[in-house]
Amino acid sequence: MVLPLLEAAVGIALTAGLAIAAVAARALTPAAATAAAVFGSVIVVLAGFPYLLLLVLFVVASVLATRYAFEEKQRRNVQEGVHGERGISNVLAHVLLPTALVLIATVGPHALPDVSLYVLFAAALAFGTADTFASEFGVLAGRARSILTMRPVPAGTNGGVSGIGQLWALAGALATGVAAAALALAFAAPLPRPGLLVFGATAAGFLACQVDSILGEALENRGLLTKGTTNLAGMLSAILIALAFLAVAGSPL
Repeated sequence: MVLPLLEAAVGIALTAGLAIAAVAARALTPAAATAAAVFGSVIVVLAGFPYLLLLVLFVVASVLATRYAFEEKQRRNVQEGVHGERGISNVLAHVLLPTALVLIATVGPHALPDVSLYVLFAAALAFGTADTFASEFGVLAGRARSILTMRPVPAGTNGGVSGIGQLWALAGALATGVAAAALALAFAAPLPRPGLLVFGATAAGFLACQVDSILGEALENRGLLTKGTTNLAGMLSAILIALAFLAVAGSPL
């Protein structure tokens, strides 16, 4: 779907205003906010307000998680940015694929049904939230183990996981799935069975977070991937897992 002109203008203005507020709050760098505004505008114009608001909720949740116990993270030198702000590489890693999904689904030759697109979009952001929560809260656990060897590693190490981090990853993925269902209902958007959406997004987001950890240890630690490309690969795996889930559930693709 493509929004009518007036609604599209409101969506773009809202996206720009949120980007400016993010810079003022030191949540995003100016370059990151500009990128977020551009991609967010594409998403809201082509897909609608539930998609934009789910993206906004992801950004807000990420900022809150990043700012949590920030002084302690600074003391351990594991904080994000200088003041907790996210840079353009981080934004692109989390918004490129959701935007590509919307573009492929709405203007591509083989458009996805709206219900399937929404599940895939929610799964992508469920991964983003799970990965952010696992990193930002898990790093405070003080102890972690390699996801591949189970040997102890310093908290914050690529591929290091902890019980607390895993619980937060699951909570982040679940919260995204629930929020996606609530937004679709609030805006009367096309929606698969709510349980299908919540379970599919949660499972895809959480499992993809494990993929991200494996790639972080196996490839990023060896300099074969950057943090951004690891996140991109993790989000792509969330989309593929959600696709497989929809196929098994018999949802239209």
